[in-house]
Amino acid sequence: MLPCDCVADTRSPRRPIINRAALLIVALGMAGCGASSAGGVANRNGTPSASPHARPQAVQPTAGEQAQAVDASPTTTTPVGDPNAHAPPLSQVKALLQQELVAAPPTSAGYINPLHYVTVWERTDQGVDANMPVGAPILAPCRIKILAIIPNWYAGQPLIYWELLEGPDAGKIQFVAEEITDLATPGSYLQQGQPIARYAPSGTGIEFGWSTTNGVTLAMATTGYEEGIPTPAGKSIRAWLNSLGANAGNG
Repeated sequence: MLPCDCVADTRSPRRPIINRAALLIVALGMAGCGASSAGGVANRNGTPSASPHARPQAVQPTAGEQAQAVDASPTTTTPVGDPNAHAPPLSQVKALLQQELVAAPPTSAGYINPLHYVTVWERTDQGVDANMPVGAPILAPCRIKILAIIPNWYAGQPLIYWELLEGPDAGKIQFVAEEITDLATPGSYLQQGQPIARYAPSGTGIEFGWSTTNGVTLAMATTGYEEGIPTPAGKSIRAWLNSLGANAGNG
């Protein structure tokens, strides 16, 4: 998933309680809406935005920092983000990611399915779309480092990036975005199975996918992206999830 333009969203609603058109008053989100500019963070459909009103969060790494224990209990916290705010410029996101990267080498460690609690798998585009019970966690597939958060990636909803520190894909960056809350702190390290974020009480479902060190989704950085159209990057993350027993189908 990556940024969008400021027009009404033509996608089919993921959740009947959400009015997608109303949400798209946003400026930009790593798929939010925003004003177009060559130097800004790409929004959901790839249009950059240069307005840096909302800033990604980043802190100095704390080795061995632990997150709360895995718990799928509901939470009343609403999604992070201001629907009227703008995503930060792409240059700032790239700098934060470069600052936090570990550049971990591949290992023989295995992964667990980070989307264990998904109830409905949806389409493939930049990544994989899905729905979960309110409060359900998105789990660290292995030991990871949280790199940065975009507070207003899409429709006032956040995106969080992390780096895989173990396994054959160590050094690669993943993201989850949109209907998430209780996000882990940038710069922190999570052990396998700890919560990266939780499914929020309202929003547009989640998108899970590969990113790049430049703060652009892998789909946008390689083949490009059109809303709702499957990409090689999106198909790749679905296959990766299926290899972990996610039963995500073909999308």
